[in-house]
Amino acid sequence: MITSRKHAHALLAAVLLPAAGHAQQTLAEIKVSGSAGNAPKAASPKYTEALRDTAQTITVIKKELIEQQGAATLTEALRNTPGVGTFFVGENGSTNTGDAIYMRGFDASTSIYVDGARDVGSVARDIFNIEQIDVLKGPAGTDNGRASPTGSVNLVSKVANLETAASAALTLGSASQKRASADINTVLDADRGTALRINVLAQDSGNPARDVIRNKRWAVAPSLAFGLNDKTRIYLNYLHVDQDNVPDGAVPTIGLPGYTTPDPKRPFLTSAQRVDPQGFYGSNSDYDKVKADMFTARVEHEATPALRLQNITRFGRTKQDYLLTAFKADAASILTPVEAVRGTWTLARATRTLKDQENTILTNQSIATISSGMHTVVGGLELTSEKQTSYGYNGSGTLLPARLYAPDPSSPVAGLTLVRNGVFNDATVNTQSLYGFDTVKLGDAWIFNGGLRLDHFSTTNSGAALSTLAAQPTLPVGTLVPSKLTLSDTLVNGKLSALYKPTSDSSVYALLATSKAPPGTNLALSTAASSASNPKYDAQETSTTEVGTKWDFLKQKLSVTGAIYRTVVKNEVEQDPVDLQYYQSGRKSVHGIEIGVTGEVARNWLVSAGYAHMDTRVDAGKALAQNGSRSLTYTPKDSFTAWTAYTLASGLKLGGGARYVGKLQRGTDSAIGTPSYAEANWVVDAMASYALSKHLSLQLNAYNLADKLYVAAINKSGYRYTPGAPRSFSLNATLQF
Repeated sequence: MITSRKHAHALLAAVLLPAAGHAQQTLAEIKVSGSAGNAPKAASPKYTEALRDTAQTITVIKKELIEQQGAATLTEALRNTPGVGTFFVGENGSTNTGDAIYMRGFDASTSIYVDGARDVGSVARDIFNIEQIDVLKGPAGTDNGRASPTGSVNLVSKVANLETAASAALTLGSASQKRASADINTVLDADRGTALRINVLAQDSGNPARDVIRNKRWAVAPSLAFGLNDKTRIYLNYLHVDQDNVPDGAVPTIGLPGYTTPDPKRPFLTSAQRVDPQGFYGSNSDYDKVKADMFTARVEHEATPALRLQNITRFGRTKQDYLLTAFKADAASILTPVEAVRGTWTLARATRTLKDQENTILTNQSIATISSGMHTVVGGLELTSEKQTSYGYNGSGTLLPARLYAPDPSSPVAGLTLVRNGVFNDATVNTQSLYGFDTVKLGDAWIFNGGLRLDHFSTTNSGAALSTLAAQPTLPVGTLVPSKLTLSDTLVNGKLSALYKPTSDSSVYALLATSKAPPGTNLALSTAASSASNPKYDAQETSTTEVGTKWDFLKQKLSVTGAIYRTVVKNEVEQDPVDLQYYQSGRKSVHGIEIGVTGEVARNWLVSAGYAHMDTRVDAGKALAQNGSRSLTYTPKDSFTAWTAYTLASGLKLGGGARYVGKLQRGTDSAIGTPSYAEANWVVDAMASYALSKHLSLQLNAYNLADKLYVAAINKSGYRYTPGAPRSFSLNATLQF
């Protein structure tokens, strides 16, 4: 489920060091000692140059910033890059329960990676075992194959190293927040470079914004490394996560700005009072159970000073089992027996959503990096098999309507006897990928980069569904109807860039890149003519042009970046208004500006900030927004994020930040009276930390200082929204040994 920012905690490393830890796009790395440092690189070996010399918008969120803000999940950490967030709740029968990320106008939820390998599953990812997060904006087809039109997110795991260190952290906070973690690294054999690192986590927390909601999980992540001081290094990493959450079906939008009555016979609903955002309209029988296992073996070999080889083998499995009570707050679902007595008003809870789904991935990736004179060549071969299996159930039970202004989650559930009904969907995607990049340096002033990737994929989607009268009029309703769909194709993507360095600490660049998303990108094919997952359609095609500049100042301590880009997405499925047939005639575009500043403004004073402006448009096809405009939905036109921290001579560190998300347009459908947008909002947070000794430090985080009530996400019909968390606090104690 989407967890609240207010469940934040300080992670495992030293929170006392004055590091902003966030590289916005091209931002220089900030050494915790306060000295100047070189700009960091993205973790992927496909990026061989420092961010300052990389012709692309890339945000690197370092663990120091994550710790200062007390972020616990990927969703919370991504608030450090403007224009990226979980702005969409999901439809009434498909409420989002994980990292539903929108980036530059498009859904990027299927473009999340861990150490370069795709991580599939609609789950909330904890970042207790994450060293940094790389946000690559723009088409990532050349880097990763099938991908979101506008970028990807790569989580970089913590691994064993040759430094003996141990830390433990305990966080207590609002809404019964309880979180404990530990990070222990020990050197087993210094001569042979053998080390072991273990990260562990346990959490049991409520949600400051919501009643009943729980985020309960435990996890363990050991990492064993060999040959760390040799030319051949081996890392064996394992991650196990077990979640037992109470999911959030969201809150009715009644009373929000823009809400009007869905029933002309009841005009008084237009002025109905907003419901309590903490009210829980689900049932105590709701649950969201997740078990995830991931094993990774990585081998690195320095064959010669000019040749570096790497191989990664990954097996991952994520199983999610949830039961969620949602609702559709239309005229038929809202009953008002006595107009003047709100206690008699009720809301039907007729949507009981089930998911029993397992995702697995097996991949082997081989990468070679060759440096020769003015060339740096990266080539790779990737073999990947992904599988997704889901099952249908009967017997989810029925609930009495909830009191609209005082819902009771303990209402009895009649007929709750979950039994599989024979409905299932089994999808497998096998992909063979070959790619190459060449970075060419001409003197000290010019850097050119070109890349090409070929992906051959084969998708098989088998399943069985219950027949309906409309679809199978000759069969008895409820008969199991088997199906099998297949699709095979080869995708070609490329990128080309030129970068000029006016000085050694600056660059100006231009980039052209492409991406393609074939039917079944979400591991499901469809026979529906209106669905982009129908195998009869071609791949969605994306191209981006970007011009930008990156400058380091104060001996590389402060970085300033800026970029202007244009993204065009073609082959969108649209219905012709004349013949009512569907064609791939749709076209969407995003024109944007991004600006970033990060680094050390003065001694002990660090800052990280970013601003994004996006003009989005449906160039060809049906308008998507409910207000009739041709803007893309769930995409703020303007967004801003900033964080700063200052360390006083006494050792007390004070920090704070603000973030702004502009108005969010929701999708268009047949809903009547619901808000067509979510209002813009500002949120201000603060932090103070102090070292009581060299072993113990305390950190206090305060969130939403103004206690503003705001909409964090809204669904397509506008019936439901996720409220942002109110003012809340967390106190973290970190022990270092």
